[in-house]
Amino acid sequence: MVEGTQIVGAAIVAAAKRFPEKSIRTAHAVFARAVTVGPPVELDIDVISEGRSTATAVISASQNGKRCITITVLSDVPSGDVIRHHLPRPEVAGPADSNVSHMPMAGRELRLVDVVDVNSPDEVGPPELYAWLHYDPVPARDDLAKALIAYFTGHLGISTTMRAHEGIGTAQAHLTVSTAPMTVTVSFHEPVRWDGWLLYSHESTQVGSGMSYVRGAVHTEDGELIASFSQDALIRPLRTTDTSISEHSRL
Repeated sequence: MVEGTQIVGAAIVAAAKRFPEKSIRTAHAVFARAVTVGPPVELDIDVISEGRSTATAVISASQNGKRCITITVLSDVPSGDVIRHHLPRPEVAGPADSNVSHMPMAGRELRLVDVVDVNSPDEVGPPELYAWLHYDPVPARDDLAKALIAYFTGHLGISTTMRAHEGIGTAQAHLTVSTAPMTVTVSFHEPVRWDGWLLYSHESTQVGSGMSYVRGAVHTEDGELIASFSQDALIRPLRTTDTSISEHSRL
């Protein structure tokens, strides 16, 4: 299946092209259907409002004639500060003292703080995960940089939630438990610029009744907060009796 946040990144770029004089501030995605590898994905932009300061659009991603994902995007023209503050970067081990993790993607390096195997049901700790990412190159275009930041916001949310529960991990996904990101929201805090490493902080604040909630932040190595994000995800017992649904399309 195609990562839902990959489609979110594409929607951010599409919205930036539709509103070239504005900056993308927030994208909220709902993943209603899985997007599979192969068939083309079509993006349709429905402009809700377009003013001098702000603009809003709903972008639908469709495949095989069915809408799979909707992304509501808010853009604006940044102004000068009236007031300013931001959440400090967590005091955790730096990239040099963190564990290399292999998530294949050209130009990306990933290191995890105090975790060796993010999928293991045996690595138990608080419902928090900290991940250092390094991209080479860092996109010069604002919309591409934001799309790249958004892409990783859905990767570790379910692992963050499961980390607090012994005997369950994302290695069991689609084998004994059914898991899927259902929503992702990412907000960008201007100016979005960085060199070197980015720290993605994840905190699971609640899980129950088959759903989990994770909130997070993206800091530069120098401590600037450039994005915040959240994720709702499905975590449920695997249903093996839905034979009418093809295996690769099941959540």
